[in-house]
Amino acid sequence: MNIRLLGDSALLVELPDFKVAQALRHEICASAWQGILELVPGYNSLLIETDPLKLDVERLATRIQKFATGSLFLPVPNEHEFAVRYDGPDLQAVAEVTGLTIAEVIGRHSASTYTVAFLGFAPGFPYLVGLDPALQVARLKTPRTRVPAGAVAIADQFAGIYPQATPGGWRLLGSTAAKLFDASRDTPALLAPGDRVRFRAMP
Repeated sequence: MNIRLLGDSALLVELPDFKVAQALRHEICASAWQGILELVPGYNSLLIETDPLKLDVERLATRIQKFATGSLFLPVPNEHEFAVRYDGPDLQAVAEVTGLTIAEVIGRHSASTYTVAFLGFAPGFPYLVGLDPALQVARLKTPRTRVPAGAVAIADQFAGIYPQATPGGWRLLGSTAAKLFDASRDTPALLAPGDRVRFRAMP
């Protein structure tokens, strides 16, 4: 673990992997430390934003170092299943690049159980780990100017779902009707780090 000070109000804790980042985030939340404003997990890091009038970040860094030497536990994850219509514009190209049939691409993509490593890129966009190695293909050389909301995609070692229409360079395999981000909800993002995700192919 490596801890870096970011000014007088934030720490970046660099960790072995996303599981440790999620576990540390969970433990800090459960401890309800005063002065912490936001915890932002990354793939192998945790950004801790604080109120400098209530919490000294150098003391917090020492506290985190001692805290993280103990056993960290993750809560039981929430599970989600999304019905997917596999009709994406990149489905054929992914099959050709991987040497699989379209049916095999769909079968491998929907057979995996994914974990939300972190949210990023756009509000509510989940970076999902657990993608079958046979489907790990590069992003598009030229990103699309608009990817529709609900697009189910893959890129490199990740799978993902576009919460709203945005530009993007991931390979689009299909779409889901699930609403991943809604600012009117108490918790706008449907998914959270640590959640489990499965995809079910629609007939």
